[in-house]
This record gives sequence, structure tokens and C-alpha cells, in this order.
Amino acid sequence: MSSPRKVFVETAKSTYPIHVGRSLRSALLEHVAELKAKDSLVAAVTDSNVYAAQPEFFKAIEAVAAVKVVPAGETSKCLATFGKVLDFLAENKLDRGGVVLAIGGGVVGDLAGYAAASFLRGVRFIQIPTTLLAMVDSSVGGKTGINISAGKNLVGAFHQPIAVYSDIDLLKTMPPREFASGMAEIIKHGMLADAKLFQLLEARSILNARDERLEEVVEWNCRIKATVVNADEKETAASGGRALLNLGHTFGHAIENVAGYGEYLHGEAIGIGLVAAAMLSCSLGFIPESDIDRIRRVVSAHKLPTHLSKPLSVDRLMNAMRLDKKVKAGVIRFVVMRRIGQAETIESADMDQICRIWRDCGAV
Repeated sequence: MSSPRKVFVETAKSTYPIHVGRSLRSALLEHVAELKAKDSLVAAVTDSNVYAAQPEFFKAIEAVAAVKVVPAGETSKCLATFGKVLDFLAENKLDRGGVVLAIGGGVVGDLAGYAAASFLRGVRFIQIPTTLLAMVDSSVGGKTGINISAGKNLVGAFHQPIAVYSDIDLLKTMPPREFASGMAEIIKHGMLADAKLFQLLEARSILNARDERLEEVVEWNCRIKATVVNADEKETAASGGRALLNLGHTFGHAIENVAGYGEYLHGEAIGIGLVAAAMLSCSLGFIPESDIDRIRRVVSAHKLPTHLSKPLSVDRLMNAMRLDKKVKAGVIRFVVMRRIGQAETIESADMDQICRIWRDCGAV
């Protein structure tokens, strides 16, 4: 067995490792044992799907930590479930030396991370992502939060974990649709930061956890995101910076909001959003139409939609965009590509053109 790959995230206040490899359970349990030896109380949060899919993993975890199981799905990123997780931490008497294990996909990582950020004004936590999407995106960079009726991730905090354990073996039980959802963020990273990564995906699709390239690709993506986070932890750069990671997300989040959370998996909405972002980049004269076709083919080859499955209202989609957390002073900020592998933020766009792009994506 090869040694785990390691990527470091370095922020103003902390540095922590992302471990990427296969069969990382022993390393994680050793870390937990070290924490408990220093009198740290440990509690874990997961969801019902992960708990059912990984019985042996949780047998080992439950020997060292209490486990809170929340319902699977985006609907658990809500105030009610957030309150239940806080109550769980209190019931297990976590103090300021305590550590929360977030074991699951992006929903669990965001929810448990925000609970860790809030409980006693902040306790430590470890990310153990169990989905590809979480490994390459939400577990890296310290964004935590929940949804409210007005929009996705409108309530939250920046709270960095003390470590991330990305065990590729945990992906073996992922349904194909969920695996494909994670590939959307990998495609995104190639589009915004690394043409070679995009070309790798273009040459041969990655469709399951058995692909021998996956450890390298997950590490590659973590390095891309870590580089951006290291330079702009709290997304305060006047232009570019961490906001570049939102390529396709202004469109994708609007789809999730209008369709109803859960109708599209996050990566499915982002797949459509990446095509829309490519259309916008082309309309601004940055990329040729042939690049839209390349992006559409790569998204489709990874079993992701490039077009709305059911018509959504253009007016409602535009209103959802205006509620997006990336809006500043009422202006919708977009991320566009200068070319595949290089992105930038723009402070405004022709809203009539955005409406036309929505219609080209199947909105009415």
C-alpha cells in the first residue's frame, strides 16, 4: 500500500494537513487516540446513508466517540437539525478542548463544521469526507454553514478543521449519480485553474472509485483549492481570489434554489452552471464557441446534465441570483474564463444576456 498523499492548507491562523489515500482508517483512529490521550472529548456527526453504508467503519468510530446520525440529504442543512447537533454536543459534555468528527459528504461537513464553529464559540473539528464532492471541495478551506428559505449557505462561519482525511476507499459504496456529482467540481477546477487537468478528463472520463488516477486527481484538486484558500481565506480579495472557485455556482445555486433543494444534486446543478458560465465567457469574447462544445462534452461524458431536465422560470432564476451571497451592493458577480485553465471575476454582466443564457439552458 502506498503512503498517503499530503496537502497543507496554510491560513493566517492555522496550518493543517489533508491526507489523501486508501485505507486511512488506522491513521484517523490513531489521531483520535492521541486527542483522547490529551483529555479531549470526541463526538462524531454523520448521516443515515453513510452510517448504513459503512458499518465496519462506524464500529471502529463508536468504540472511541459518540455518534449523531442525521437524516441524509440537503434538507438536513437547516436550523432545526443544526439545533439538534448542538444539543448532542452539549449532551456529550464537549468542552472547549473537544473535537467534532464530521463524517459524510458536504451536507454533514457544512452542518457539523458550523456546529463546531458555534458550540462554546468554537471547538476543533476534523473533516472525514465520504463523497468525492466533499473531498475536492467542501472539506477544504473551512467554509461551514446551513441553508435558510432565502437561499443556500446564507448562514455560516469560516472555521478551519485541524485535519482532513480523504480515504478513497470510502467512495466505493457511492451511488454512480453521487460520484458523478463530485466530478463537477473537478471539471470546474480544470476550467478555472489548470488546463492539463481539464485535458486529462477530456481524454478519458473518471466514472468510479476504482479508477487508478483518482488519488492523484483528488490530491491535484486539493492543491488547486488550497492554493486559492491560502491566498484569500475569507474571500475578501477585491477581484479573483477565492471567488474564482464559484465558477458556474452563481448559475448552479440559482437552479438548486428554484428547483427545490434535492431535485438536483449539487454537482448536477453545477454541471449546467459550468456550461452557462462557458456561454457567458464566449458572449464576452473570451473563449471560442468550440470551447463551449468541449466543456459540454466533458460535463456530459461524466454523466452530468448540461441542460435543465424540466423548464424553470427565468424570472425566478434571476431573482435567486440576486439573493446569492456573492452579490455585492446589489450587483451580481460572475466568474468567467479568459481561456480554459484561467478564470477571473467580473462585477457585472448584461442581464438580458444572462436571460438568454438561461433560455439556452432550458429555462422559460
